[in-house]
Amino acid sequence: MKGWDLTLDLRAPSPTPLFVRIARALEGDIRRGRLPPGAPLPGSRTLAESLGVHRNTVLAAYRELETQGWIVTSAARATYVSPTLPDVPAHPSAGVPRETLPTQVGFALPTTPSRRVRLEPSRHTLVLAGGVPDVRLVPSALLARAYRRALKLEGRRLLDYGDARGHPRLRAALAGMLSSVRGLAVGADDLLITRGSQGAVDLVARTLVTPGETVAVEGLGYRPAWHALQLAGARLAPLPVDGEGLRVDALEALSRRTPVRAVYLTPHHHYPTTVTLSPARRLALLAWAREHRVALIEDDYDHEFHYEGRPVLPLASADRDGLVLYVGTLSKVLAPSLRLGFLAAPRPFLEHALGVREAVDRQGDSALEAAVAELLEEGEVQRHVRKMRGIYQERRDALVEALGKTLAGALSVSPPAGGMALWAHCAPEVDADAWAQAGLGEGVGFSPGSVYSFDNRPVPAVRLGFAALKESELTEAVRRMARALPGR
Repeated sequence: MKGWDLTLDLRAPSPTPLFVRIARALEGDIRRGRLPPGAPLPGSRTLAESLGVHRNTVLAAYRELETQGWIVTSAARATYVSPTLPDVPAHPSAGVPRETLPTQVGFALPTTPSRRVRLEPSRHTLVLAGGVPDVRLVPSALLARAYRRALKLEGRRLLDYGDARGHPRLRAALAGMLSSVRGLAVGADDLLITRGSQGAVDLVARTLVTPGETVAVEGLGYRPAWHALQLAGARLAPLPVDGEGLRVDALEALSRRTPVRAVYLTPHHHYPTTVTLSPARRLALLAWAREHRVALIEDDYDHEFHYEGRPVLPLASADRDGLVLYVGTLSKVLAPSLRLGFLAAPRPFLEHALGVREAVDRQGDSALEAAVAELLEEGEVQRHVRKMRGIYQERRDALVEALGKTLAGALSVSPPAGGMALWAHCAPEVDADAWAQAGLGEGVGFSPGSVYSFDNRPVPAVRLGFAALKESELTEAVRRMARALPGR
């Protein structure tokens, strides 16, 4: 509590002397852990000023507590909670604050999607996390410089309430990137900056979906996006995915049974299998959406990392009818903790989304957005992407080679054309879930296919991220996977 005034509850029967009330309040706070053993206490003068009492009253309270063994005074006259607390029955007192937080709520809670069980590896575990960049290589010094400069030049404005759409420089820089690299004819006013791509999906769901409406999703897919849609009231309908991506014929069959409000999909590098939606299906999907007036939520989460051939342009680049709500992120380019995503959509939809955004979290981090805008304007982000694209391709190849040498009988894998992870199919005798669990004991973490299954059914595959680990670390991770393989 250093630097803050210490608030005490001094309510007690009026005949109780004030110094006794102060002593009992401090004793109660020590008992319930608010003031832990060894914690420093305010000086008598400071506490007297904050409580509005005479200093001698506080000194009397401290003497009372010291006599009972609750506090100690050092040679420098500093006062601390005693490291060894006395075993003294508590004083009965009305209105004393509770000793612990309640363990249960006193009201009914609604049903919400279950939280993801996050892997909590030891610091020695090598985690093949899919879709996670190597944050060790982020140009943090450049980002820190840009952040300091943004605060120096625009500090007052950046620290005040800002535009809910996001910093105009960042929106302009991202519009330039989307136009040049992804073929989207967008300007700064066609974009809204969000708290990561997850924030964009949540915003789309809140803006678009009325409770009870059906949203189609990929049957193997990104569970956090499903949860955001469900929290908005959507009824999710999973669709099969094969080697050409989402099965549009299954979507057409679904729409004959029930009206579909939207489709959420990852067409560039399908999450988690990395396949790309084929040209024929892209055309069929856009035609179907046009006919049925259905929104397409396109999550293009790692477009920058494509290694062979030309990356396929987003669905949004071919949208002439205002159907596609395009979601992207800088988390894969820079770092997940920056929480910078964006939504590109027709302006009437953005106007509705802005009303929702202002009610939910008002705006993003204006200073951070200005700093990243500077890095984009100066070409630093572009240089970082080119550098990381080469590094990640080498890491992809190293992981594929290590798997081929060490686990050829257990896994079959083809190098993905892009992305930051690969999808490996297990041999019939391999239990992917049991293998992943055993891997933690050997110091390697990876995800079995069931993590991405809509109904949590076992899937004979594993997703292995390669971007966050060096080549030597990837080779060692595969060795550990081999040791963990049941039956070896």
